[in-house]
Amino acid sequence: MRLYPIEAGHFKLDGGAMFGVVPQSIWQRTNPPDQNNLIDLATRCLLVEDGNRLTLIDTGMGDKQPESFWKHYHLFGDNNLMGSMKKAGFAPEDITDVLLTHLHFDHCGGAVYRAPSGALEPAFKNARYWVHRTHWDWALAPNAREKASFLSENILPLLESGQLHFLDQTNLSPGSLGAPVFQTPLGFEVFIADGHTEKQLLPLIPMADGICAYGADLIPTLGHIPLAYVMGYDVRPLQTLTEKELFLKWAVKHEWKLFFEHDPSCQGCTLRDTEKGVRSDKLITFNEL
Repeated sequence: MRLYPIEAGHFKLDGGAMFGVVPQSIWQRTNPPDQNNLIDLATRCLLVEDGNRLTLIDTGMGDKQPESFWKHYHLFGDNNLMGSMKKAGFAPEDITDVLLTHLHFDHCGGAVYRAPSGALEPAFKNARYWVHRTHWDWALAPNAREKASFLSENILPLLESGQLHFLDQTNLSPGSLGAPVFQTPLGFEVFIADGHTEKQLLPLIPMADGICAYGADLIPTLGHIPLAYVMGYDVRPLQTLTEKELFLKWAVKHEWKLFFEHDPSCQGCTLRDTEKGVRSDKLITFNEL
């Protein structure tokens, strides 16, 4: 499989919310805030080429919301989903599959676009869109903590188009490491985590020299590798701790290469055990592997 990091844009969020109970004096060492306590974040997607299959993992925020929406997220930079795909040599119609790790707007907003007619349509006409069935149900009846992150215009057009497909007990088989890792119909496994949101999917993608482990919102940036660094957005933070500990344990044992969806400058890294727990080792640029 060949991997292409896709830079879909940059935005800012409150640093305290991104690091939960960790004091600013500590997290600012890796994620320095601006004068408003906001930190830079990326929406970095991943394109996986496997023979005739071209799978896009997550789609960034998109651009169909009104200006009143975007003022809360302080967009910056010139990168966008379609432009970055074009630089990688691909067009929207080339995509055969889109795997959405979860349905928060910054992960699935680019899955749907507003056509010149004003209609909301899937951005990838030839693709099957994949999401965990239980997470889909969760997103349609959101809890108070997540309600602002689940936008109907990002997800309902996928169902209405007939392009939506579900991952569930009918097409997830036991993975190589046992639960919570499962084999998908897409040619790679996923680690399923429930701490950040119900049934988040973290792809584990085989490469020539190991596994690319997609951190999604379990480990969104390089600064979130230490175990206690859990986002204030997580609906079950103690569950995140358990899942993160297992994920990092396997990552070190099996020499996974960690891919960061939200780190503003670092695509990924290898990991090592230290006296203080698992920490980053070597920084990685995936499009150079």
